[in-house]
Amino acid sequence: MNYQDFWRQLAPTYGEGEAKAVARLVYEVRFGLTWTDICAGKEAVLSDDDQAQLAEILRRLLRQEPVQYVLGVADFCGRTFVVTPSVLIPRPETKELCQWVIEGEKAQVDGSSEPRILDVGTGSGCIAVTLAAAMPEAQVTAWDISEDALQVARENAKRIHVHVAFQQVDVLNIPSSSSLLPPPYTYNCIVSNPPYICNKERAKMEANVLEHEPHQALFVPDDDPLLFYRFIAKLGLQTLSQGGWLYFEINPLFAEQLSQLLSAMAYHDIAIREDQFGKQRMIRARKR
Repeated sequence: MNYQDFWRQLAPTYGEGEAKAVARLVYEVRFGLTWTDICAGKEAVLSDDDQAQLAEILRRLLRQEPVQYVLGVADFCGRTFVVTPSVLIPRPETKELCQWVIEGEKAQVDGSSEPRILDVGTGSGCIAVTLAAAMPEAQVTAWDISEDALQVARENAKRIHVHVAFQQVDVLNIPSSSSLLPPPYTYNCIVSNPPYICNKERAKMEANVLEHEPHQALFVPDDDPLLFYRFIAKLGLQTLSQGGWLYFEINPLFAEQLSQLLSAMAYHDIAIREDQFGKQRMIRARKR
């Protein structure tokens, strides 16, 4: 099976343009072949073992398993992150959230200070690792309820040569006496991309997301869409320093409702930002 055969078998499922892009990614990541190599016909001389691997990749892709899970990696902010079905695949809008945090933190901190950042629900660690790489002076802590996700995040921090303190924490169930609960005024910044999709939105979701990505990281109850934001904002009141910031990735359907919630909790300087697709996708708020 050569490149032409591969993408043509994908085309009925993915469309021609996406099939070609996926095929090129497979050949580059798994077999180290550039587009120049493909044009030169080098992909036609893969070994029998490589051909068997290619056939298995095709089988998984035809089941609409995300190519990032098939290959085990995803690009994010110019770096390659390990991903497994235990974690969400990093999205472009999350990259924009990271950029907003970096801009804000660099503007706030003087040369003698070390930013102290908490990432809640870290998943693959893409946010925490990206912030740690962009701000080597920062002390970055990352929480997740899933030990499987934390193993992936730790691997990514190691691969990218940054230090992040990872902890297994259920942010919805932190006893007031828990040693995991940090002392007051610990952080300058708390950032989170928490679960924010209501169960009633499942019908509108693409099959490759719904059938393969971890539901624990995606969904919230229909009757409490701001569940995680409320708990994290309460945590912020206890652990953010004066003037510290909350940053969230959000569901555009609840942007105004979340803004009102944060205002009622005495946060100020609340700002909503659109992503590259024109959707209200991020919010930040400052502790008094």
